[in-house]
This record gives sequence, structure tokens and C-alpha cells, in this order.
Amino acid sequence: MTTTDTCVSVSPYFQIHPGQSAAFRAVCEKYVAWSAREPGCLYYGFSFDGELAHCREGFVDADALLAHIENLRPILHEMGEFSQLLRIEVHGPAQALTKLKEPLAGLNPQWFELAFGYRK
Repeated sequence: MTTTDTCVSVSPYFQIHPGQSAAFRAVCEKYVAWSAREPGCLYYGFSFDGELAHCREGFVDADALLAHIENLRPILHEMGEFSQLLRIEVHGPAQALTKLKEPLAGLNPQWFELAFGYRK
């Protein structure tokens, strides 16, 4: 199957360290502000279930996700000071996943290939 949708979405899940919820949420606000200035970012936000956090992020294509990582590179370490990455999923069309596998290999993501769908 092929799709014309080039969107790539990423879903990291974080366990917030005990007593660090306020500090973690402050970092989340900073990440949202930095991501909002990226032209290739479709959406970006955090949701919570107690001390478990999920970052919901979508990009127009693989290049936009790579640009996002470069944009946040100066502050990426801050998330790890207040949480542990539990898992990360990357969703997108096959050609995008192929482009991302090497740059994201260190995160050991679970890859989900988009087979059916559309985007307005």
C-alpha cells in the first residue's frame, strides 16, 4: 500500500521522577513554545495521566521532524533531568521511516508504517 500523506507523528512517553512534576511541566511549556515557531510542525503538546506524560507531535514530513530535533537540541537534555523516557513510537509513510531510522536509532523507537489514510 502507498499513501500520499507525508505526515510523520511521534509519540514519546515519559515517567516523571517523584516530586518533579512542576519542573517537568515547566520544561513542557518551553518545548511547546520552541516548537510553535517551526513551520513544519503541525501540532505539538503534552498530555498527562498522573506522573505519566505523553508528547503528541506531528510534522509535515521526515525533514520537518529532523528540523524539530535540531531546533530543540540545545534544550533536549532538560527533559531527562525530570523524567525517564519509557518508549517512543514513530508513525509515518515508508519513505519517511526509511529516512528517519538512522538518525533516530539511538532512541530505539517502535516504527509504525502508514498504510491507509488521508490528511486535509
